[in-house]
Amino acid sequence: MANEEDDPIIQEIDVFLARSLLEKLYLFQYPIRPASMTYDDVTHLSAKIKPKQQKVELEMAIDTLNPNYCRSKGEQIALNVDGTCTDETSTYSSKLMDKQTFCSSQAASNVSRYAAAVYRKGELHLTPLHGILQLRPSFTYLDKADAKHREREAANEGGDSSQDEAEDDIKQITVRFSRPETEQARQRRVQSYEFLQKRQAEEHWVHLHYYGLKDSRSEHERQYLFSQGHGLAENTELIKSPSEYLMMLMPPSVEEENNKPVAPSNVLSMAQLRTLPLADQIKILMKNVKVMPFANLMSLLGSGTDSTAVLRCIQQVAMLVQGNWVVKSDVLYPKDSSSPHSGVPAEVLCRGRDFVMWKFTQDRWVVRKEVAAVTKLCPEDVKDFLEHMSVARINKGWEFMLPYDEDFVKKHPDIVQRQRMLWMGIQAKLEKVYNLVKEHLTPKKQEAQSGHPLLVSGEQRVNMAKAKVKQNYGQLDKEFQKQKAELKSNDASSKIDVSNIRIKEEPVSDEEPMDTSVYEGLNNGIINGLHTEEDSTDTLNGHLPGGCSDRVAQELKAFVSSTFKKQFVLTLSELKRLFNLHLASLPPGHILFSGISDKMLQDMVLDTGCKQILVPFPPQTAASPDELKVYALWEAGDIYDQHRQVLLEIFSKNYRVRRNVIQNQLSQDLNKQEVDRVLKDCCVSYGGMWYLKGTVQS
Repeated sequence: MANEEDDPIIQEIDVFLARSLLEKLYLFQYPIRPASMTYDDVTHLSAKIKPKQQKVELEMAIDTLNPNYCRSKGEQIALNVDGTCTDETSTYSSKLMDKQTFCSSQAASNVSRYAAAVYRKGELHLTPLHGILQLRPSFTYLDKADAKHREREAANEGGDSSQDEAEDDIKQITVRFSRPETEQARQRRVQSYEFLQKRQAEEHWVHLHYYGLKDSRSEHERQYLFSQGHGLAENTELIKSPSEYLMMLMPPSVEEENNKPVAPSNVLSMAQLRTLPLADQIKILMKNVKVMPFANLMSLLGSGTDSTAVLRCIQQVAMLVQGNWVVKSDVLYPKDSSSPHSGVPAEVLCRGRDFVMWKFTQDRWVVRKEVAAVTKLCPEDVKDFLEHMSVARINKGWEFMLPYDEDFVKKHPDIVQRQRMLWMGIQAKLEKVYNLVKEHLTPKKQEAQSGHPLLVSGEQRVNMAKAKVKQNYGQLDKEFQKQKAELKSNDASSKIDVSNIRIKEEPVSDEEPMDTSVYEGLNNGIINGLHTEEDSTDTLNGHLPGGCSDRVAQELKAFVSSTFKKQFVLTLSELKRLFNLHLASLPPGHILFSGISDKMLQDMVLDTGCKQILVPFPPQTAASPDELKVYALWEAGDIYDQHRQVLLEIFSKNYRVRRNVIQNQLSQDLNKQEVDRVLKDCCVSYGGMWYLKGTVQS
């Protein structure tokens, strides 16, 4: 007790568990460098990764102007590696060792005990680490130098050995036929070291883009280190009841667990389910049910569950299709899994299932042959996709299994809008992967796909027409009375002859023509509860209500101005992506949710002092139209404006440029560090060439 009194509690800190970067956050351990040189000063030229092996390679620039750099040694190393001639395949194009490669290795096999912590405003936010990678210098350039040396020696000895080689051209060979491989031999071969090394070498490198510490993308991703919500859904792991906490301190013995009856691995009782965190409950339910309305999900979770927390969790494991929630493809087909029918990897399966889900956002009906023709998957895999979310109708196709949930769409327009933006991004990816033509993007007419035609008798149609006429008459009468009241209260000198106003009276008779517009509009053009007609005010190009346009323009101008002051150069595609991220961070009901069209966004870019750079892309480019539109901030108000304009003029005539060309144009007024500053503002380096930001096509 005396020790506790001598050591009082000064402050209690709330701890939150952030899950946004779960299984995505890695810790890089760099080699020790001099205290005078930090990694913020180092330029990352390129980066690439092998995801399955968690192997990373970073290429960093060396400061050749540092007084500790030995220039003669750098020139000698470049000469040994590349020789006297330089071309595009040269490792050091500047004839100087001006860059170094770092290769990663796993520092620990089990990183479940490690987490990244951020302290802010009396709160400690923890994010579990997915991996810890140690970066070490790679000396593959020495192997290249040895290979060059051996080639020169072989060339010098070529004259003496040419006669021997001519004599050895004709050799006798023995042909042998291998025996059929047994299952045990195949398993030994698969588990062998040589086979594993070959599998690792076959994995392709994925090139990455490096974003600096002060880049807007880095700032946005850094926000995910904080818990997105302080409700139970995000922090259930840190909030335990006394009985649960006691169970964690004193878990049951192995003998007691063995005495309990063992249930099948795919069976989980509701009592066991409700002991899990809310996010895990929702994931298990959606993984088993596949498709579920939100009301049914709330009833399964039990009374007292916060609907806001459920909405936050359901968006992590499911997508909205016709007002209902459908489990995401990567939940059903996790990484490193494959198809039980064809052996196709999970990535291809997820892409094909996403195409089926997207088709159901366009219409209630999907044709199996069309899906198979686009995805190029085997019939069994396609059938599995369709059975997850639809029902087969004879001679009709596959119909989405649940009716359109109009109640959810009306109650949660912000969720519907956010889901619609996600589907727009998925559609753009599917268009690139599958080269979708216009007939795949346009929903078919309802007349050709209606599985259950509505049968209405002639008498019912006449009654409906009469009711519609009476409704129109009542509306016109109300408008007339309103105008009449306004004329009476108006003291202006101009008077309107009310007697000339006539109410249109439509004839009501048994000869009334049939009105089938009620049925023609059912299920047409529905995308997650939003109508996609051009005149619809629910789309992004909707009309703004009066008095809101000025506020929207101010908010949009502030976003565009701040974004270009950080990025300087952006394609329209990247600007729209940043704008969607900005919208996702805004609270529901914000003025920008009223609708921003592409034209409004481009006009605002030009109004804020930016100019469009007409980059001459290659004729066979696979870039989308939005990626071909490049905008740049022409005047930022600093001393580098003129030099950035010279750089942009260069790229208006060339798609990609070598550094020496840029150096010759800018070195008259700028030193090397200042040239690097201008290049960093507007360009990226890839494969030894320089491109404007966002225009690199790997």
